[in-house]
Amino acid sequence: MMPYVDIDPAKIKIVMISEAPPKNSADYFYESDGASYCETTLQAFNDAGIPVKGMGDIVARGIYITTAVKCARTDYAVAAATVKNCSHLLEQELALFSHASVYLLMGDAAIKALNAISRRNTGAPAIPAGSTYKIRARQFYYNGIRVFPSYLQTGKNYLIEKSKREMIAQDLREAFKIACGA
Repeated sequence: MMPYVDIDPAKIKIVMISEAPPKNSADYFYESDGASYCETTLQAFNDAGIPVKGMGDIVARGIYITTAVKCARTDYAVAAATVKNCSHLLEQELALFSHASVYLLMGDAAIKALNAISRRNTGAPAIPAGSTYKIRARQFYYNGIRVFPSYLQTGKNYLIEKSKREMIAQDLREAFKIACGA
C-alpha cells in the first residue's frame, strides 16, 4: 500500500507499530483520513493532547505508523508463527528509520514481533513476558531506542475500553516528550 502522504525516513522519531492491517484495505492508516484505522489513531493522538487532523499531521510530527504483521488478520488472534515470520519484514522496515528514538508497540502482536527481532539480534527479548498493564510503567530499550509496550489503538474495542484509551494516551504523551522534546 502506498501512503497518500510523503514520508521522509530521516525525519521520523517515533515508530508506532500496530498489530495487523485490516481485512478491508480501504480501512488502512494511509488510505485516507476517513479510514477506520486512521480515525481511531487520530482519536488516540488527540486524547493524548497531540492535535492532529490527518495522517499528514502525524507524519509531519515525526511519527510513522506501520503494522507488525503485513497481511490482514483472518481471526481474532494472529498466529505466533505468522508474527515471527513477519518480524523479518518489520526488522527491514525499522532499519529505514535510523533517527527513531521511540518504538510504540500497540498490542500483543507488535510486542511479540519486536521480541522476535530482539531475540535474533541480542539473544533476549526487549520486553519481558507479562500482562501489559503490569509491565508498561517500566522502561525498556532495544538498541538504545525506548520501547513502550502499549495497547491496540485500532478497531471497535478502542472506542469501548476507556482505561486502555487512557493508557494509550499516556504512552503517546511520554513517547512524544522523549522523541520530540514536547
